[in-house]
Amino acid sequence: MHTAAFSGASISAKGMSAERQRMEVVANNIANAHSTRSHDGGPYRRQQLVFAASLDGAHGNDFIKGLGGVDVVAQINDPTEFPMIYNPGHPDADPETGLLAMPNVKLPNEMVDLITASRTYEANLKALTSFKQMVELTLRLLRGGAQ
Repeated sequence: MHTAAFSGASISAKGMSAERQRMEVVANNIANAHSTRSHDGGPYRRQQLVFAASLDGAHGNDFIKGLGGVDVVAQINDPTEFPMIYNPGHPDADPETGLLAMPNVKLPNEMVDLITASRTYEANLKALTSFKQMVELTLRLLRGGAQ
């Protein structure tokens, strides 16, 4: 088989890898949703992954052969502002105003991201499983053992 025949499996595998990384980032965001002190100082800042299409050198009308799936190209900080709450008794609160900067993590948004990543992972797994079944059937037919 030509290597292009395996590009579908490669695309699915890269998608699964990217979504697994996305689930790890979301899990880390959820775990730090109430962390008011980070190693950078200040509250935890939500993280996001940046995905980009991966192309295998597509030229002209040969676009399909050039598809390569998705790559994680960066992990970035979410630039949204930190929500402020009044909590004068907290050790990280501003001593003058009593305001406490909280992480910019919104649990409902993280849960949506986690479900989306999980479903996308499952779809890629299903595509990979279908590809494997087709290859197995093709090999069985080539051996003359179609039953």
